[in-house]
Amino acid sequence: MPYVFTVSPDFTPDHLSGWYIFNTWLQHQTKAAIHLELYDHFQGQRDAIQADKIDLIYANPFDAAMLVREKGFLPLVRAEGESDEAIIAVSADSNVTDVAELAPGTRVAFTDDPDVKLMGMIMLEPGDLDAGNIVPVSAGNYVLVAKHLLKGEADVGIFLAEAFDDLSSMIRKQLKILVRSQISVIHHSLMIGPKLQDRRAEIQQILVDMDNDEKGIGVLTSLGFNSWHKIEDEQMEFMIDLMDTLNT
Repeated sequence: MPYVFTVSPDFTPDHLSGWYIFNTWLQHQTKAAIHLELYDHFQGQRDAIQADKIDLIYANPFDAAMLVREKGFLPLVRAEGESDEAIIAVSADSNVTDVAELAPGTRVAFTDDPDVKLMGMIMLEPGDLDAGNIVPVSAGNYVLVAKHLLKGEADVGIFLAEAFDDLSSMIRKQLKILVRSQISVIHHSLMIGPKLQDRRAEIQQILVDMDNDEKGIGVLTSLGFNSWHKIEDEQMEFMIDLMDTLNT
């Protein structure tokens, strides 16, 4: 049976092929059979995690606590210089120029990306908005969040900053950013499950050295990354504690 690798469903579509390329490269480097299984939605992925079907995961920060505390995962690496940030945006022709101008009853579009939604709702608090007084507008991805704004079906959209920046220039020109988070210490992490942990140090070193190899650099480029940086256990615990604090 091959080991199963998965990626948080919030990755941008432009990097879909990159994850398949990375998986092939990782199999070659580790001499291990690794199958890449991608999920369209977070719940489907979480169901697989709960059923102990996942051995490697590029996880969003919201799920990190569950992976570490409930499923015994340990951190490997993070993408150097990458962090999870959220953007609050409106249509370019909206009269709103500041989050504080918003009011209860605002229609807020968001995906099921948990850490981005969490950060976004915190960023909406200056408008006295919370989960109990907004009108939620669910979207399957960030392109659809933008479309809800452009069609007048939502007043405000919550975006993963990377996903917003990857929107076409035509769409971005029709949107207006109200605020962009600058937390910097919240990030996705490549994590390893119990079945592979006897190879943790080996795989961690392979990934850290990836940018020293010509083929490795090409694979990193396909993911939009420059290099991997080792995550210490204490750093992971700090991020988990921070996410817990933001979630209370």
